Amino acid sequence: MNSRLLTLALACGALFGGASGASFAQSDTLDRSVLPIPEPPVPFSTVLDARDAKPPPRFEVKAPEGAPNVLIVLIDDMGFGQSSAFGGPIHMPTVEALANDGLRYNEFHTTALCSPTRIALLTGRNHHMNNMGAITEVATAFPGYTGQRPNAIAPLAEMLRLNGYSTAAFGKSHETAAWETSVSGPTDRWPTRSGFDKFYGFLGGETNQWHPSLYENMTPIEPPHDPHYHLMTDMTNHAIDWVRAEKSLTPDKPFFIYFAPGATHAPHHVPKEWIEKYKGKFDQGWDKLREETLARQKALGVVPPDTALAPKPEAIKDWASLSDDEKRLFARQMEVFAGFGEYADTEIGRLISTIDELGQLDNTLVFYIIGDNGASAEGGMNGLFNESTYFNGVTENVADILKHIDELGGPDTYNHYAAGWAVAGDTPFTWTKQIASNYGGTRNGLVVHWPKGIEAKNEVRSQWHHVIDVAPTVLDAAGLPEPKNVDGTPQIPIQGVSMVYSFDDASAADRHVTQYFEMGGNRAIYDHGWLAGVIHKAPWEAKPRAKLADDVWELYDARSDFSLAHDVAALNPDKLRAMQDLFMHEAIANHVLPIDDRSIERFDAKLAGRPDLLAGRTSLTLYPGMSVNENSFINLKNASHTITADLEIPAGGGSGVILAQGGKFGGWSFYLKDGKPIYQYNFLGLARYTVAADKPLPPGKATLQYEFIYDGGGLGKGGTGRIFVNGEKVAEGRIDKTQCCLIALDETADVGKSNGTPVSPDYENPFAFTGAIDRVVVDLTPGADAASDEARSAEDEAKAKRATIAE
Repeated sequence: MNSRLLTLALACGALFGGASGASFAQSDTLDRSVLPIPEPPVPFSTVLDARDAKPPPRFEVKAPEGAPNVLIVLIDDMGFGQSSAFGGPIHMPTVEALANDGLRYNEFHTTALCSPTRIALLTGRNHHMNNMGAITEVATAFPGYTGQRPNAIAPLAEMLRLNGYSTAAFGKSHETAAWETSVSGPTDRWPTRSGFDKFYGFLGGETNQWHPSLYENMTPIEPPHDPHYHLMTDMTNHAIDWVRAEKSLTPDKPFFIYFAPGATHAPHHVPKEWIEKYKGKFDQGWDKLREETLARQKALGVVPPDTALAPKPEAIKDWASLSDDEKRLFARQMEVFAGFGEYADTEIGRLISTIDELGQLDNTLVFYIIGDNGASAEGGMNGLFNESTYFNGVTENVADILKHIDELGGPDTYNHYAAGWAVAGDTPFTWTKQIASNYGGTRNGLVVHWPKGIEAKNEVRSQWHHVIDVAPTVLDAAGLPEPKNVDGTPQIPIQGVSMVYSFDDASAADRHVTQYFEMGGNRAIYDHGWLAGVIHKAPWEAKPRAKLADDVWELYDARSDFSLAHDVAALNPDKLRAMQDLFMHEAIANHVLPIDDRSIERFDAKLAGRPDLLAGRTSLTLYPGMSVNENSFINLKNASHTITADLEIPAGGGSGVILAQGGKFGGWSFYLKDGKPIYQYNFLGLARYTVAADKPLPPGKATLQYEFIYDGGGLGKGGTGRIFVNGEKVAEGRIDKTQCCLIALDETADVGKSNGTPVSPDYENPFAFTGAIDRVVVDLTPGADAASDEARSAEDEAKAKRATIAE
């Protein structure tokens, strides 16, 4: 043996052979402050024959003895007053049962918007500290707003995984920067590189529940083409399969499951039998529903008995003033939403039952968070049949939506409800999602269930808490320290506080006593029972109400005014000034400044300073099998362009999609049907324009090209479409109007087949091309972007609406 190696081996101790071998068995004093926990060095052996040597003990990181399983359930876009567990009209038996056997927290808070709440939940740090001051589509160059979680913040899933947990996430994950969701990455902030061993779900703010855009780990997958398919059931099935397998193979290894359905975010998609359960139950309207809900909340004890019903926003009409058509339509919209909520909760019940059947529920710490923000008012005053119309500046009136009233919730709609239901859903408060300055946007019901760790049953906890408190609570319950260093990076300290102190002590003093809020200029500060804030812009308002420096602040004594019904700013000017100063202190410390309430500039990646995957590109070459989301695809909107495909047509003729973008609710497709080249533009499901050749392509090689000559003169205009075969024009036609700002919310651009929903009724997906595609080249015609400066401003405003509602 090399003398240097022999010396090292002897110095370390002869591990192999004899009773003198050292033991590296894990002890209770294992240092978990640095992750991953370093593996101890294994000395070199000096024994020649393995028969004479003693194998070393295995080094394995295990969770502390008795550490609980953890299940976090996060419902999307559900307000404080919607679930029956908190006095709402939607029957949710699963969360009710957990609450009756556990705790209801009635002063639990979120950030008022989706992605910021989720990143705060999963890390224990404020959303701006995670660089998630808003959704990633409007990221900027400033710290606090880049949309990229820093390495100095390790997610809870990674902390638990490195401490011996199995980890899995199912459903919605909207914490990856929009420009990082393609095959080109980087993939550092994808779920399976953020601490989850398993991921099954979608990466955007929402998805079609009947035809979702799905990933399994990091691989895009197509859901089954089954008329009975629904994502809510599918993701529950996957979670059940995973937890059964995990407990079968490693029954003593605790799990962490993050279960985040797309429910009840728009589109409100739900099997019809669930909708019918609520038929006629909302005919009384949103004003009466607010009164009924508050009465139930008082009876349940989740609001104080003297709670006042805060006034609703002036923009929301009185139900009594609506027409009969409006009442009929709006009542149906709420029936659909309620059915969606009960259906989702019932599916979650199947997962809970499985955990119970495995004998694990008693030692599973369950957080059931009923909403990642307040109820969503982003459906506008009438609601929507197809949410894509809103993103493209196309108005839907009551008469238009009424034509589809019986289809709402089904696979032929992409629907949302009217804003009045969101206000009612946030009873007893005034405001809704997006409003970070009022509890209507930030107050959500929380149920905590852990029979082995909580003695109290069916009790209410009124300690003031925030979503950043969940992560430290999990660590505390598991007996794990907050890591100071993860993967070689010193960590930003966790900002939340553990809630364990409150589990069995309803009278314990609050430990989370100060918290800032900010979202798009709406901002507030909470401190020791007082709340000061600003309504800078309502969800349905296109522009802020004032400049940031001129905002009018409100002040509430939340200790005696649970619903924030009485603004006492005029009576307490000194207190208001002190609260404003405190907000500025917290804002500076948390990278909130500079506050950015822009809507136009922030959608231009160059001006905003964020990366753009295709910045400056005028040509994109695609290959068979590629599937690209809209954020990673070349922008063909409002511009002349060509699509050129090199094909091999089989004997007997070809058929199938060559290149398609979007789906049933808006998009375009270039395909062969019965051998004939066809281009079809689907304008938001409202109109279809077709350019088609008369003759099929003969067998053999062919160059097929589609050319679009944009009319110009603004956004969303029409143009002329032409099809060429080997340079010869074979078809020409008009496309009267196009989508200005968004092709499809969650559909992709696909080469050689069509994923998701079909753009054209001419075919059923996947409608794979029967010949061979060498490549498809998409080119923007130089100088052909026809949007004037005025038109660009209109586009920017439409994009602002789009990103706001996409959350």
